[in-house]
Amino acid sequence: MNKTGFIFDLDGVIVDTAKYHYLAWRNLANELGFEFTHEQNELFKGVSRKRCLEILLDIGGVEATQEQFDRWMVEKNEDYLKYIEKMNASEILPDVPRVLQFLKERQIPIALGSASKNARPILEKVELLPYFDSIVDGNNVTKAKPDPEVFLIAAEQLAVRPENSVVFEDAVAGIQAANAANMLSIGIGDDKVLSEAKHNFKDFTEMDDGFLESLIQQGSV
Repeated sequence: MNKTGFIFDLDGVIVDTAKYHYLAWRNLANELGFEFTHEQNELFKGVSRKRCLEILLDIGGVEATQEQFDRWMVEKNEDYLKYIEKMNASEILPDVPRVLQFLKERQIPIALGSASKNARPILEKVELLPYFDSIVDGNNVTKAKPDPEVFLIAAEQLAVRPENSVVFEDAVAGIQAANAANMLSIGIGDDKVLSEAKHNFKDFTEMDDGFLESLIQQGSV
């Protein structure tokens, strides 16, 4: 029997750091002389920092030299890091620790597959790092979701086959990446937005132990 591996996105699945990304991008937009709305922020879900800045500059009609572009990337990240510096375990999304504990007790391999380059410090801040056997983040990949690279590397590091991998995602690009990798995709969030996922849940409180057990068995076929 093949073992099952579970791969979690970070932002919007384990913790809600999206609000801090939004604040940091909004601060930069304001500095550059334009507004950046929550609606526009939806375009940034599951997207690399470089691509986010390109989109932001398009929204504001701002042209940049390579030097300015690089400086704004660093500035945004430093602003964001000031927000996450204050994070603690209270910012973990509902029932995430229960799910991780359930998998850990059954010795199921667990990975993080995230575009974030700050994944490890965030997991340390919220005290969840020990649950993860592998961390694959923006420091390890060259292609952004919906390219499946991040999830394929995670499965390889867990020593599980892609078809025996389960992915939890809150972004359309992430669901598409999981599907492209031939993995079982589970949407966390709005089922209308994440309609391409195999299963959908508002959050982990809707996911009982029986369903998790079925995922373990399903992936182990």
